[in-house]
Amino acid sequence: MQAIFPSVGVIGTGAMGRGIAQMAAQAGSEVRLYDVQAGAAQAAKDSLWNTWSKLVAKNKLGSEEQTALISRISVIDSLQALEGCAMVIEAVVERLDIKQQLFAELEPIVGPDTVLATNTSSLSVTAIAAALTHPERFAGFHFFNPVPLMRVVEIIAGLRSSAVVCEQLAEFAKQFGHTPVSAQDTPGFIVNHAGRGYGTEALRVVGERVADFATIDRILRDQIGFKLGPFELMDLTALDVSHPVMESIYRQYFDEPRYRPSVITAQRLAGGVLGKKTGAGFYRYEQGVAQIPPEPAIPTIPSLPPVWVSPKAARRTELYQLLKTLGAQIETTAAPSSGALILVAPLGLDVTTLAAVERLDASRTVGIDMMLEDASTRRRVLATNPATRIDMRDAAHALFAKDGKAVSVVRDSGGFVSQRVVATIINIAADMCQQGVCTPKDLDLAVTLGLGYPVGPLALGDRIGPTNVLEILFNMQTVYGDPRYRPSPWLRRRGALGLSLAHEEI
Repeated sequence: MQAIFPSVGVIGTGAMGRGIAQMAAQAGSEVRLYDVQAGAAQAAKDSLWNTWSKLVAKNKLGSEEQTALISRISVIDSLQALEGCAMVIEAVVERLDIKQQLFAELEPIVGPDTVLATNTSSLSVTAIAAALTHPERFAGFHFFNPVPLMRVVEIIAGLRSSAVVCEQLAEFAKQFGHTPVSAQDTPGFIVNHAGRGYGTEALRVVGERVADFATIDRILRDQIGFKLGPFELMDLTALDVSHPVMESIYRQYFDEPRYRPSVITAQRLAGGVLGKKTGAGFYRYEQGVAQIPPEPAIPTIPSLPPVWVSPKAARRTELYQLLKTLGAQIETTAAPSSGALILVAPLGLDVTTLAAVERLDASRTVGIDMMLEDASTRRRVLATNPATRIDMRDAAHALFAKDGKAVSVVRDSGGFVSQRVVATIINIAADMCQQGVCTPKDLDLAVTLGLGYPVGPLALGDRIGPTNVLEILFNMQTVYGDPRYRPSPWLRRRGALGLSLAHEEI
């Protein structure tokens, strides 16, 4: 196979640099490894040999191919030895001054046609290239760790990057077996930008004492299908990595409320409670295993009260069918009887507001999250209001657990846990499309591959319904009076026209 770039220089031979070198060699390039730390480049080459040895042992690679691959890797001891490379990429420390100085020293060494690339995850590509004589040959080439397994790469065009250079990098990524996505040079690019809503909104929910960490994780895994809950994910990545990213993107967007970090993670970072690697984070770890508290027991109820459903409940017909399946005694009168459990199913509003507006007895009123069809979820979520009686809370819990499906009961808030987090994710994605950060197609593709979401944010918005997402956001903005919930104009236009969020404009 003829590589797009026959010779590639890799500067910085940590985990990212090694991974890029591995994929470049497998794509057919001759790779030169350079690191300022003595012995690091040789250690990286040795590590690559071990990696390929494991593939040979698993019969995924032939021994002759392994020998050919390692022969493509050479260790160099100076930037001067990168002369003649068709492409050079850096994977050094995330500091703008260091990257700028590196490329200023490198540019006079390499040929005029050499493509220069940065693997930065958070710094401006335009700023890194600012001191170059020929910034048009420079672009972002952002991989994710571990490079061989995370098969998505962001191609980031700086203000003066050549379209041809970006196209060459995209083709090279395809030779790696990766999927390239194109992004404009904005804070967080695609994946780190689109991922802001998941953790930050979950932190707001727990900060309001709506539910604890484990309950929020369970809800978002079981209702939406995320592989890891937000607090599991932050424990895995560690707060010394994730919190600075939150702060960085928030500041780079000049304190945009949608990206506001949380004092919860700031305090834990200051206290060294970072996550799995320190043995304690949002969960406690024993021998690397999270100690997850058990779910509350299902209440034992001698007899269940009749159930009355608000005429304004979301998915009211579906809710009636669910109650019928569960064997509930359903009241269909204009008003509930004096002993009935009152059910509301709001989108974005809190149970308290609905009880007041609809003049319901708040002590008997419980909310249920019907944002998604019940059959598609593995958990039901109920919400009490400050006046809900314990017997009514327990009756609702017991009723909705009758068929064996898990049930979580949370405190009242504007929007259930899933509604708040998912609407925030979709709104941020819509705003990225409004800004032209990337195409809707590349956004959903990058997020599913880079973050492991069950579907992309825009596809998720289509599943819920753009008008329903708008209703959730408008109602949460009313409840909280906070600009972080203001709907993106891009989302509002599609909702008004009934268009798919994945619709590409002419």
